[in-house]
Amino acid sequence: MGAQKISDNEFEQEVLKSGEPVLVDFWAEWCGPCKQLSPIVDEIAGEKSNIKVAKMNIDENPESPQRYGVRSIPTLMIFQNGELKGTKVGALPKSKLIEWIDSVVA
Repeated sequence: MGAQKISDNEFEQEVLKSGEPVLVDFWAEWCGPCKQLSPIVDEIAGEKSNIKVAKMNIDENPESPQRYGVRSIPTLMIFQNGELKGTKVGALPKSKLIEWIDSVVA
């Protein structure tokens, strides 16, 4: 099971009101590094049971990325209990991404 695709309309319910931490991948179709990162994010969604993984296309959903100051993509954000807990910008190797997730989601 890969990452769940979410929209601006679903953001509050799926991310901010989630009972578990949520990793959100802000991406766009035209972004090379996003395409590189996408399969890694999907793998993590299948492997990590302590975090929900979601993807948001910033071209189709401009509201949420703007609210959280997404200036370049890919941007990964971890939300927990309705709060932003961590942000990473740019494509990362899977090992670094997992390391970061584990450091934010205790």
